[in-house]
Amino acid sequence: MQVITQAGTYTPPDADAPNDWIVHLTSDHLSLGTYSIPAGGQDDQSPHTEDEIYVVRTGRATLVTTSGTADVGPGSVIYVPAGEQHRFTEVSEDLALLVVFAPPYESRAAG
Repeated sequence: MQVITQAGTYTPPDADAPNDWIVHLTSDHLSLGTYSIPAGGQDDQSPHTEDEIYVVRTGRATLVTTSGTADVGPGSVIYVPAGEQHRFTEVSEDLALLVVFAPPYESRAAG
């Protein structure tokens, strides 16, 4: 067992960065991290080669994907399949996302 107390806690990005990414755990089958985007900030991620689940811990934004658009806030749980374009836009409050990748983040080669 492992208790990860800081998972999902908002962390402001460094002065020259648009967002912050912290990896908390990587196992053979999944990984867990926290993705933070400040209010008015930019989501600069590219599609991933792994399935992904986001849990919004704090903040509000709009998630735009190739399969749809949704307003998200605390408690929202979002599944994004591997390879799907997605981006958080209109970040109106500091956004902290608990992120689970399966298999682990960057464990599959880009196709």
